[in-house]
Amino acid sequence: MKFRYTLVILAVTLLFTQACVFSTTGDTEVGVRTRNLPIFGKQGVEDKVYAPGSTYFILPYINNWNTFDTKLQNLEMTLSAGRGDRKSRDDLLFKTIDGNDISLDVIIAYQIDPAKAPYILQYVAPDNQTLKEKIVRTVARSKPRDIFGELKTEEFYVADKRDLQAQKAKQVLQEILNPFGIIVKDVLTKDYRFNKEYQKAIEDKKIADQLVEKNKSAQRAVTEEYIRKLEDARGEVHKVVAAADGEYQQAEIEADAYYEKQKLLAEAIKVEGITEAEGIREMNKAMALAGGEALVKLKIAEALQGKNIMLLPLSEGGMNLKTTNMNQLIDTMGVKSLTPKTEAQK
Repeated sequence: MKFRYTLVILAVTLLFTQACVFSTTGDTEVGVRTRNLPIFGKQGVEDKVYAPGSTYFILPYINNWNTFDTKLQNLEMTLSAGRGDRKSRDDLLFKTIDGNDISLDVIIAYQIDPAKAPYILQYVAPDNQTLKEKIVRTVARSKPRDIFGELKTEEFYVADKRDLQAQKAKQVLQEILNPFGIIVKDVLTKDYRFNKEYQKAIEDKKIADQLVEKNKSAQRAVTEEYIRKLEDARGEVHKVVAAADGEYQQAEIEADAYYEKQKLLAEAIKVEGITEAEGIREMNKAMALAGGEALVKLKIAEALQGKNIMLLPLSEGGMNLKTTNMNQLIDTMGVKSLTPKTEAQK
């Protein structure tokens, strides 16, 4: 009996060997095997990831073979028909926090975590397309509506505001999808649209705001021009005042210098006068003494040295100087004839 059972097993093994196929994985694919009959192991999804770009010998019938593409994939939800993941309109429709309707084109970039491929096959989805439609798309059309709906209407015109919400959406989606073996790489926003009436109102407001800003700019320009001219005028006034102050200070300095000079000169004259007066006082004192008379006589003698002296009788009954013709007297006495000889002798 045991021998027959062994023969049956060998026959079955031979049958499967003859019908076996080679299972392969692409350059960006990982493979997962499922054991249907637990002949050589535990039944169910094997907790093993088969590497990309390889070929494996897998017995058919008793095993199932599944592959998952791990390259970067895009879920594109857009208004344009025939573009993205739907052939009809597929953009996100929601309301802004201030109550206006808006539609937004969004791209979700994601990829499968290769290490979680067995878990995805066993608990999430059998292939990439099912995973995309049932999991990624369902979550991606729900949470981003709420996150982008936190913006005010006019904030959609600000790229930085949209980018911040896109980063927030990425974080939220990652938290939700990571347990399913999905890695969210990026959330990208493209075109956005309001309803026509509101769009026109916004455009009109933008035009009005531009005109207001233009007028404000013109007003600021006029004000700045006035301020510039005022500063120029102040500069000229300061320049004139500075020049006047400079001239005044220069004149004050010159006057002070002249005053000091005259003061010093006056002091010098005063000192010289005092000195000279002291000298005269001392000379007078000296002249009042006995030697003063002799000094006076000496000075008179020095003054008369080399002079021609004529003695005239001036006694009583003699010559009267008041009535005498001195010129005639000199001629009479021969003084003129003596004068050239005297000069020659000199």
